[in-house]
Amino acid sequence: MILLYILLILLGVLVILLLAALIHTLCTPVKKTTYQPHPDPAQEKLCAEKLSKMVQYDTTSYPHVYEKEKFDGFHQVLAELFPLVHAKLEKTEIDGNLLFYWKGKSSQHPLVLMSHQDVVPAEGTWSHEPFSGDIADGKVWGRGASDTKCSVMGFFEAVEELLQEGYVPENDVYLSSSCTEEWAGDGCGKIVAELKKRNVHPYLVCDEGGGIITNPMGGIPGNFSMVGLFEKGKADVKFTAVSNGGHASTPVKDSPLARIASFVNEVETHPIFRAKMSKEVERMFNTLAPYASNFGLRYIFGNTWLFKPLLVKLMPSISAQAGAMLKTTIAFTMASGSDAYNVMPQEATLGANMRFIPHQGMEESLAIIQRLAKKHGLKTEVMYATDASNSVDIESDAFRFFASMIDTTFPGTAVSPYVMTGATDARNYQDICDTVVRFAPVIYGPEQMKGMHGLNENIETNCLPGCVQFYQNLIKNLK
Repeated sequence: MILLYILLILLGVLVILLLAALIHTLCTPVKKTTYQPHPDPAQEKLCAEKLSKMVQYDTTSYPHVYEKEKFDGFHQVLAELFPLVHAKLEKTEIDGNLLFYWKGKSSQHPLVLMSHQDVVPAEGTWSHEPFSGDIADGKVWGRGASDTKCSVMGFFEAVEELLQEGYVPENDVYLSSSCTEEWAGDGCGKIVAELKKRNVHPYLVCDEGGGIITNPMGGIPGNFSMVGLFEKGKADVKFTAVSNGGHASTPVKDSPLARIASFVNEVETHPIFRAKMSKEVERMFNTLAPYASNFGLRYIFGNTWLFKPLLVKLMPSISAQAGAMLKTTIAFTMASGSDAYNVMPQEATLGANMRFIPHQGMEESLAIIQRLAKKHGLKTEVMYATDASNSVDIESDAFRFFASMIDTTFPGTAVSPYVMTGATDARNYQDICDTVVRFAPVIYGPEQMKGMHGLNENIETNCLPGCVQFYQNLIKNLK
């Protein structure tokens, strides 16, 4: 009887909580994003043509390969496109990495606008040649169009136009662009080292990472300004299994490939990393909830105080992107064994890429995977590793200013926190700046998201003037 009373009490509490969440959802106004770009046609054409010329110059970078002539050539393209920037600003080049300094009336709140010059290799068959820079169907086509020469064009053009007006910024402005971002090289680190020598501590740094994302999640329609507050750490890890080899006609059990297969199977079928919803992800769901197209999503996303455990369980199966924001991940990407079908391998190797979440960072996550690999008789070698970055304080004055400039430039979008599951150069700046935000001020629809690092990369030309305007608003309104 006592147990029945306890169950009834618990059921009553649950009903009350569900009703409270229901009332909260019913009382929260349903919202819709309304932002659509309507640029001046002449400005759109100018920006598209400049970006096209930048895309036409191949700046593909490869790990640990420095091709000075390649980036010297691209720098010449920039000089031709943005002559006033090169004539009026102080330019510093460090092994192909660029830093421009625009002296302002004050050095109290330095601003850094950054994005990378280099691009990933363009493989496969494209509808427009990858370095054509074609302007067609309202888009600039080619490798780097969206990742992220559009941003480089945007802040260079922003400064070029302000210089034409004779404008002097209230605060110092720096333009930063590395040529090693795509392979996590040290280019940006060299720029930051130079700023350290100058004792520069930026008030705000704006890099790529988020953006104006169209339909950021199933059931959430519209354009949303998704701002990356931190990025996950990453590692490249090699696992090795060895044996005495032998002829395939007399196979032995527990061969190197079998051990690797067993290891992969356990990782893929048993959760080994702890899922947890960070305050940044919770804030994201709460921000997106009123914009959901159906009541169920508004009910669950808008009441994370109640449904957080459910979301943590369900999100990895609903969305790989959302699931990656909740925990450390590992993806197996490379494998090798014997060179012949009839030879048992003396050694088999497996490569993996890991992404670390702050609540289970680099050291803990690597220790977990090393213990599991050892259980399967594998040796673990960490080829490269870096931990998750610091998170931006969304209550800080710098972030509030940044969000207000998004509202000013892109009215009708919702500013939402976002967790970068990839890696950017921005992490290098956390040693000298507390507010390092990841936001490219262009529109990324499903087509643009698919094209990044893939086939037929492009960017819509109508969002390019807004990109320029956003950087100008940052420069002109930072007091």
